Amino acid sequence: MNRANWFTASPDGAKAIGALHHFVTTGTALPPKLIHLVFLRVSQINGCAHCIDIHTRDLIKAGMSIDTVVLVPVWHEAAYLFSDQERAALAWAEEVTRVSETHASDEAYAAASAAFTEKDLVDLTLTIAAMNAINRMGISFRLKPRAKPDAPANVSPDSEVAR
Repeated sequence: MNRANWFTASPDGAKAIGALHHFVTTGTALPPKLIHLVFLRVSQINGCAHCIDIHTRDLIKAGMSIDTVVLVPVWHEAAYLFSDQERAALAWAEEVTRVSETHASDEAYAAASAAFTEKDLVDLTLTIAAMNAINRMGISFRLKPRAKPDAPANVSPDSEVAR
């Protein structure tokens, strides 16, 4: 089924979401790598293939190794790969993205507040909110990832892959 192109169907709405995205990526003191890390984790939780693709690429361009990027979904088990502030941002991103379950607990807020100034925590929360909004639009209107299929390997016509 073809779905609406939300950018053309509601240019003012797209512009509004774009303005928030622009603010969080250019108007805060948060490091760009941290912003894209949060964008990636939120997108993973929400299951937005388009955004996972984009923000994985952004993190690699920012210097994050593939080894670290692939472990973002299980960062709790690979915590040593992330700074204290990155771990706090990832935890707060999960807490806010799952707000219907977590209700943004006092414990989670206290942990995030210990790693960020008041303004940076508000800006981090705006970053999380922006990506949640973009994910919901991307998923609802089926934005496709940039990824291209791998070229077929030398596959025997009798193999399971060829069938």
